[in-house]
Amino acid sequence: WSVPHLMSPRKARRRDETPAPLRTAGWAAEETHPDGEWMVRPITAEAAVKEYRCPGCQQEVRVGLAHIVAWRPGEESHRRHWHTPCWRARDRRR
Repeated sequence: WSVPHLMSPRKARRRDETPAPLRTAGWAAEETHPDGEWMVRPITAEAAVKEYRCPGCQQEVRVGLAHIVAWRPGEESHRRHWHTPCWRARDRRR
């Protein structure tokens, strides 16, 4: 005889799609590029604990890979994770 398994309320909650707040423990530098101002923060390999999609090459930024996070000032919710070489080469790709 089997008892129907009920999902716990914690697991049953809908996943929140809101971006996590920007961590303020790291530093970010403001950079000026032909397409405007950007806030840029390097992420160490140790801090890279989640996979992302690089907007420069459309490939994965894998867990454990040092990379760059960039966003426009005041638009932290639109930040993107870039491979460091993709970020550096992005002005040449246009």
